[in-house]
Amino acid sequence: MTAVQLGMPSIATGPPVGPAGRPDTPALLDSYGRVATDLRVSVTDRCNLRCTYCMPAEGLDWLAKPELLDTGELVRLIEIAVHKLGITELRFTGGEPLLRKDLEEVLGAAAALRPRPLISLTTNGVGLVRRAEGLAAAGVDRVNVSLDTVRRDRYAELTRRDRLPDVLAGLRAAKAAGLDPVKVNAVLMRGVNEDEAVPLLEFCLDGGYELRFIEQMPLDPQHAWDRAAMVSGPEILAALRTRFTLDPHTAERGAAPAERWLVNGGPATVGVIASVSQPFCAACDRTRLTADGQIRSCLFGTHETDLRGALRAGATDEELAERWRAAMWAKPAGHGINEVGFAQPVRPMSAIGG
Repeated sequence: MTAVQLGMPSIATGPPVGPAGRPDTPALLDSYGRVATDLRVSVTDRCNLRCTYCMPAEGLDWLAKPELLDTGELVRLIEIAVHKLGITELRFTGGEPLLRKDLEEVLGAAAALRPRPLISLTTNGVGLVRRAEGLAAAGVDRVNVSLDTVRRDRYAELTRRDRLPDVLAGLRAAKAAGLDPVKVNAVLMRGVNEDEAVPLLEFCLDGGYELRFIEQMPLDPQHAWDRAAMVSGPEILAALRTRFTLDPHTAERGAAPAERWLVNGGPATVGVIASVSQPFCAACDRTRLTADGQIRSCLFGTHETDLRGALRAGATDEELAERWRAAMWAKPAGHGINEVGFAQPVRPMSAIGG
């Protein structure tokens, strides 16, 4: 056995192995020994914001309705993931998932599964104030809300929509509905909002939310991502330490993407997801299902496995599960962002799901 270094912790590996060499296990095992138990489900590629780093002002060419998984198809694939493949956590994403009209029906079906998976939702928060109680009733355990600034003028500039008051009301509604912990996801960009590390954490501490900073990743449709414009994890921590004391969290990180820090001795925490500067691919436990029924083994992968076509052609649950297992067995060792020849995925983040 040798070790391959891909800008991440060393991963033990032998010669490349195809699906035929996969051990006989129902789990979503890959050839590097990782097991996927966390399923990210994109329910739509549509969004009601036009964030400058995510899409152009006019939006994108959305998937046509026949291309999307319908309610029954989506629920069936989630059932297969939980009952046959060992998925224990579901994260519903978009686009903006609250734009999907049957969302609560899908969530309710997922919550009724046994064993019951942990269910979370990532949203921009614009429609959350109207939906928070219904989401909780449907079975959502917690929410992540994307928020890159607490300044109304800057929010309108970044998202091309003046909706910050709605997002703030949505955060309060989510907390009132018991969708705890309410997490806030923030991306800092040089020359745009890099001065908001401290204000964002102060806002979250005051509101009782858990803040997670995420390094900007090369997933924009314009393929204009510039590493020099990315505010790195170490830079974010340095900015926070001008105002707060940060101590490493004592809990084991495991497969969690965020490295957590105790703020001023705790119990409040802040997390940094340094996907680019400090990759955590060696511990990745995620698999992804796009809104049009494609399996992705990696957020930055360039290959997809079609489940929608097989499903609509009459494949059995076990045949669909085997396709899924084969897709995950072929998962690469890492995303390769820091490697020569890295190719950005054709799909942008809004069409993949976070």
